[in-house]
Amino acid sequence: MDIFLQQLFNGLVLGSVYALVALGYTMVYGILQLINFTHGEVLMVGAMVSLTVVSLLQTFFPGMAPWAMLLLALLTAIPACMALSAAIERLAYRPLRNAPRLAPLITAIGLSIVIQTLAMLVWGPNPMVFPDLLPTIPIQWQGTFIAPKQLLILGVSAVLMAVLVLLIQYSRLGRAMRAVSESPAMAMLMGINPDRVIALTFMIGAALAAVAGLLVAMNYNIVHFTMGFILGLKAFTAAVLGGIGNVPGAVLGGLLLGIIESLGAGYIGDITGGFLGSHYQDIFAFAVLILVLLFRPSGLLGERVADRA
Repeated sequence: MDIFLQQLFNGLVLGSVYALVALGYTMVYGILQLINFTHGEVLMVGAMVSLTVVSLLQTFFPGMAPWAMLLLALLTAIPACMALSAAIERLAYRPLRNAPRLAPLITAIGLSIVIQTLAMLVWGPNPMVFPDLLPTIPIQWQGTFIAPKQLLILGVSAVLMAVLVLLIQYSRLGRAMRAVSESPAMAMLMGINPDRVIALTFMIGAALAAVAGLLVAMNYNIVHFTMGFILGLKAFTAAVLGGIGNVPGAVLGGLLLGIIESLGAGYIGDITGGFLGSHYQDIFAFAVLILVLLFRPSGLLGERVADRA
């Protein structure tokens, strides 16, 4: 039972990160019907920028409080990721908005490789260690060991997801996003600038990716120029699982995928008699993607969107 509770908690932490990244996918898809496969690389840039800022602060201001270092790293990574995402939308996606569906998809994959290569040239090809800035002594509860950084990940993710839902449901920008999603032409007649709304959607998703990049770096203490690729695919899987284009669905899909993957990693050795180990946990994410596409392509909450339409 202790193992189950531990893996369940680990799954919630992992799923919170997946949900944050999946929100970026689902918002862009909800407006443009476009899968932004560069989103994982935006997360990677956020993690790299955060590490750079933390390293500089530790070098020149060694007495600075750890929370201040994390805050400054975040305040630097978010604008950097937002600027990168805005440039991607303006230079790569906007000219292809009326092109066949395959063109933006190929462009996204190509851009992903380009950003990875540029990151490798800037930060180097070797994995880098992200320092532990928070206390490392775990808190024990009901036989479960909870690290302070995991509590921070859960708290930050929950707050950001709640803020995003409120933004989309009740703010002027949220209403504009929903209008552009329904019909860009009609939204324009109502005085809404679709290009501006789409650019802001990319930037909001990038801000969430920047936060997720820092949280992932904190959780695993490793950053690498390819770290966004698999994370991006898993977040895309979470978005599909919940119903891509549906914001609550992205949150639900991320949490479920994190729990499934964590429980699978904890018990796969027992299930296979030791043939497979916990490092095969990626199997579960992509098995879920295949099953969802086969049996429920609209996702768990996808029908809710269809009903409203």
